[in-house]
Amino acid sequence: MFVIGTAGHVDHGKSTLIEALTGINPDRLCEEKSRGMTIELGFAWVELPSGREISVVDVPGHERFVKNMLMGAGGIDAALLVIAADEGIMPQTREHIAILDLLNVDRGLVALTKSDLVDDEWNDLVALEVEELLSNSSLRNSKLISVSAQDGTGLDELRQELDVLVDSLPPRSSDNSPRLPVDRAFTISGFGTVVTGTLSDGPLKVGTEVEIQPSGLTGRIRTLQVHERNEETVLPGTRLAVNISGINHDQISRGDVLSLPGSISSSTAFDAFFRAIGEAPRAVRHNHKVTIFTGTSEVPATVRVLEGDEIQQGKFGWVQIRTSQALPLQRGDMFVVRDTENTLGGGTVLQTQAPRRKRNDVSTIEHLELLQSGSGDDRIESVLIEARVASRELLREQTGVTQDELERVLDELVDVGKARQIGRAASQYAATSYVDATERQVKEILRNFHERYPLRAGIPLQDLRGQLDLKRQAFTVLLETFEANGSVRVDAAVAADPAFAPTLTDAQEAEVSTYVDELRTGGYSPSTDKELPVELLQFIIDRGDIIRLGSGVIYPTPVYDEIESAIKDLSADLGGEISISAVREKFGTSRKYTLAVLENMDSKGLTRRVGDNRFLR
Repeated sequence: MFVIGTAGHVDHGKSTLIEALTGINPDRLCEEKSRGMTIELGFAWVELPSGREISVVDVPGHERFVKNMLMGAGGIDAALLVIAADEGIMPQTREHIAILDLLNVDRGLVALTKSDLVDDEWNDLVALEVEELLSNSSLRNSKLISVSAQDGTGLDELRQELDVLVDSLPPRSSDNSPRLPVDRAFTISGFGTVVTGTLSDGPLKVGTEVEIQPSGLTGRIRTLQVHERNEETVLPGTRLAVNISGINHDQISRGDVLSLPGSISSSTAFDAFFRAIGEAPRAVRHNHKVTIFTGTSEVPATVRVLEGDEIQQGKFGWVQIRTSQALPLQRGDMFVVRDTENTLGGGTVLQTQAPRRKRNDVSTIEHLELLQSGSGDDRIESVLIEARVASRELLREQTGVTQDELERVLDELVDVGKARQIGRAASQYAATSYVDATERQVKEILRNFHERYPLRAGIPLQDLRGQLDLKRQAFTVLLETFEANGSVRVDAAVAADPAFAPTLTDAQEAEVSTYVDELRTGGYSPSTDKELPVELLQFIIDRGDIIRLGSGVIYPTPVYDEIESAIKDLSADLGGEISISAVREKFGTSRKYTLAVLENMDSKGLTRRVGDNRFLR
């Protein structure tokens, strides 16, 4: 099934024509009917002479509601441009044509409405003006048909031409995961949450678990309805209503996308190829504040011009768009940008979740050119190099290739040694050159760390990740790879060179021996005045020579173990309860030492504190 969308200036008879064609009044709101002006998107459907059904999206024509027109135009297959013969081309006619051109809507028909109000000569003059206007647009090959919704002139011909138009439309692919940009969300008593939109990319089935992006909320499809008929499966290119369980309608907004869980992620920055329309009142400058329209979303954004300082009217360029909130986008999605009340231009998404780009940088432009026009093989290799570490899902999302093509290219890259599968699960990919360079970098970091801190077991993993400037997942899988290679040893929360082992010099061993002996002379109340260099102290703590408690209390490990064992015996003698005074009396120590030991036993889970006393667990 296909979707046809109207376009054209206000009061040129779009809604009236749709009602005459379909028998359905697309104006739903009381205000629309009382004012005779479309404000919100309207929907209808019609059976063509061939017996096929098509969906129709009727958009508002007033300049105040261009944003609603943009939300309706995003999912259409072809346009029905409506121009009143008695008025001809008007401002919103031009803007709607420019928008359709930016969205790459290149199939359509032109309906010259109200033809009953003009003579043939005037009608022909308007038709010539329209043909001239369309000659430089995506709708240049559209057929013009004179119609009148009042007396029915031309309606049969329009239906026939819609059939011909549908025959020329390329079939929608069903190979990908479904996406439904939401244009309405509401509730129906007895049914619950319902969302509507035009399905793209893949089929939906009753009973399927679905996810709403960017919120991440999940639910399940209860029913699917197309043109007021329930369906078990709906194919892409269809306008439909989806009844969802598990999500409240007020948790879903226009602009959200319904998809399968995990099939699409949201971005706050994407790279794009941008075209400024010739009729725009101003150029698009670097850091231009705009509103971006894509799918059914409307979001404030900033345009970063990546080559030069601006993109002038009628010119092309590379941009990165940073949005005020996350948008569920995929490579190839079309978008339009406006500022204040003017459409400035639009373009095509090249890469989602894009890193911040250097401006006027040769390598940046080469990467974007490759993403736009390079082969699938080249795009995959380029994205893999830039991402450093990437999953299959990320590579497919950012390159737009099919699953089969992705698997073929990855296998080839691995076979020739350009890429490697990394991590214990071998679920991530990285360029071999990057893996090797990072491994060398890690070895150098470890060497420097061991030289600087010869008594430490290794560098904390968090510090190593910071020096490598890696996200957690990428760091984890790379470290797993290096550990498997034998170039890194990971113990607890530190990493070390496998050949490294911290050892003391003879002089340091003598210093430690003297220090521990002096602690022993203090018995159960060792002096807290004795000191060792911090690195040496930490070494013998890690080695197990001593135990450091709170309040600066340090015991030789055998002495502490003796105290802990005696406290357990004391607890048995006292009926399970341990008091501070009983421990002090037992060991002849001060409150400071007693509390340090008991609090350490609490932290180890050996005792449970109740008031000032303890009980063995």
